[in-house]
Amino acid sequence: MKTFAALPIILAALNAVGVAWSAPITFNTALPVHEGGMVWREQFIYDKNSRDPSAANRDVKVSGLVSVLGYGVTRDFALFGVLPYLDKRLDLDVGGQRVTRSDQGIGDLTLLGRYTAYQSDAPGRTFRVSPFLGVKAPTGRDDTQDALGRLPSPIQLGTGSWDALGGVVATYQTLAYQFDSQISYKANSEANGFRFGNVAKLDASIQYRVWPQALGGGVPAFLYGVLEANLVHAEKNRMGGVDDPNSGGTTLFLTPGLQYVTQKWILEAGIQIPVVQNLNGTALKNNYILHTGFRVNF
Repeated sequence: MKTFAALPIILAALNAVGVAWSAPITFNTALPVHEGGMVWREQFIYDKNSRDPSAANRDVKVSGLVSVLGYGVTRDFALFGVLPYLDKRLDLDVGGQRVTRSDQGIGDLTLLGRYTAYQSDAPGRTFRVSPFLGVKAPTGRDDTQDALGRLPSPIQLGTGSWDALGGVVATYQTLAYQFDSQISYKANSEANGFRFGNVAKLDASIQYRVWPQALGGGVPAFLYGVLEANLVHAEKNRMGGVDDPNSGGTTLFLTPGLQYVTQKWILEAGIQIPVVQNLNGTALKNNYILHTGFRVNF
C-alpha cells in the first residue's frame, strides 16, 4: 500500500499579468503568480488500488479534496500551501471474513516556495526554469485506532513526520501549446518507528490548444488537450529499522486530460493510468487515479 501521493505535485500558477493559462494537471508549472496576486485551486482526487498479489485481497480507496493557495510575493518568488481532506478505506480478508478499516479528516499540510531562476521571453512564447523547496508538516492524525487496533500507517491521515521536498520545473509556452517538465525528490523521516520510503519523480506534460484552431479577437475561452507522463520511484518503507520487502518500487503513469481555460478560471479533468508497475514483493498495485477540479486567480 502507499500513501496519498502526489499532494505537492498538484500545484498550478498563473502568468505575470494575472491571466489564466493551461498548466499540468498532476504536477507544478514554472509560470509565475503575478506579484501581489493569488491563485486558488481545488482538486478532487480518487485513488483506487485493488490489484493485490497477496492472499489478503486488499482493496484501498483514497478520495480527497485538496486545497491549494498560492501567493506572489514578488514577480519571481511565490509561496504555496497545500492542505487535503482525505477519506481512506481499506477492505481486506482476515480469518475468512471481509474487514473494513477507514479514516476521514484533515491530512498533512505542505508549504512550498518557488523561485523563477531563469526566464527567456519572445513574441508568442516564453521559457522559464523554477526551483522549489518545501516541507510537509504532520498536521493529520497518525494514531487512529479501530476495533482491530492501530490503523496501518498508509491508512492514517498523516505520517506523524516532518518531511522535506524539492526539485526544479521548466515550462516552455507558445500560443498553440505548452510543455512542462519537472524533477522532484521527497525525503521522508521516521515517526512512531515507521518511515515511508523516499520518493523520486520525473514528470512531463504537453497541453495543446484544440479549440479554437485559429486565434482571433473576442475569443472568450480555450479548450486544451493534455497528455502527461509521471515516472515515480519509491524506496522501501522501514519499520523498526528494517526494510519492508513488500513496499516501494517504480511506476510509470500516463495521464490523458482536458482543460477549459478562460481569462480568470480553469476547469480540468484527467485520469492517471499505470502502464508499468515494477513493485517489490506483494506491494499493492494501482488501478487508476482520477483528477478533477478548478483553478481561479485573483
